[in-house]
Amino acid sequence: MIDFVYNTDFRLSNKEVFSRWLISVTKVEGYLIDTLVFLFVDDNEILEMNKKFLKHDYYTDVITFGDLKDKKISGDIAISIERVLDNSKTYGVEFEDELKRVMVHGLLHIMGYNDKASNDKSVMSQKEKKAIKMFHVKHV
Repeated sequence: MIDFVYNTDFRLSNKEVFSRWLISVTKVEGYLIDTLVFLFVDDNEILEMNKKFLKHDYYTDVITFGDLKDKKISGDIAISIERVLDNSKTYGVEFEDELKRVMVHGLLHIMGYNDKASNDKSVMSQKEKKAIKMFHVKHV
């Protein structure tokens, strides 16, 4: 089950399409989604979460709290819509593509992928790009 929670004015216009896509990305990686919640917030809320849970005093686009048990994913992924919008402008990409990247980035973290070392960042980036390309593929 995938749920979308909004603490901001932003709303996904096609959450069913996003859900099918996320399920497909997960299957390609060899996992299943048990319970996954995407929480869309503003900069202030993600900053407070970053301070409280990670002891980081800066804005971020995504924070992932996840659990992986027997190839089943459970977790919460908080996304700052303001950071996604700023990132899309900074990197010259469409807002929705940056949103997809951040959503799958959080999902990949739950699957055990990291982005601290340059090798890990490269793998994560490749998987994000592959996942974004999958978005418009018909999901069954």
